[in-house]
Amino acid sequence: MSAGPYNYSYIFKYIIIGDMGVGKSCLLHQFTEKKFMADCPHTIGVEFGTRIIEVSGQKIKLQIWDTAGQERFRAVTRSYYRGAAGALMVYDITRRSTYNHLSSWLTDTRNLTNPSTVIFLIGNKCDLEGQRDVTYEEASKFAEENGLMFVEASAKTCLLCQ
Repeated sequence: MSAGPYNYSYIFKYIIIGDMGVGKSCLLHQFTEKKFMADCPHTIGVEFGTRIIEVSGQKIKLQIWDTAGQERFRAVTRSYYRGAAGALMVYDITRRSTYNHLSSWLTDTRNLTNPSTVIFLIGNKCDLEGQRDVTYEEASKFAEENGLMFVEASAKTCLLCQ
């Protein structure tokens, strides 16, 4: 795509997936608006955000689709996986149940995206270290075993934790 009338050279679609309440919308809001949204309402269906970044002198527009985590919306949100260059699979480090559901999210992602889609595992809420229920080491091992990029983050403090 040429820059032409646009102020970017490339556009990439990303999806954010994971259980309800893990902070997907808060991560998106922090990334696109550079603000923490304390009272983040639950996403109904799908929300959308964009941000233009620069990599090696090229402007790249990121389209980020924030999917609802509730099971009742899974059929609707699955259609948004198509064409994704990347998937951000989020769990809450303070809620083991959200980590335990990662295999199901990963299966959906692998079945519904292109084989070249890059999948990131994000352990959110690392600002709540005292309430941690999932260790960095076990999540890192899960990521390594499944060929995923891995990072812990905090939508609240805008930190990457490690």
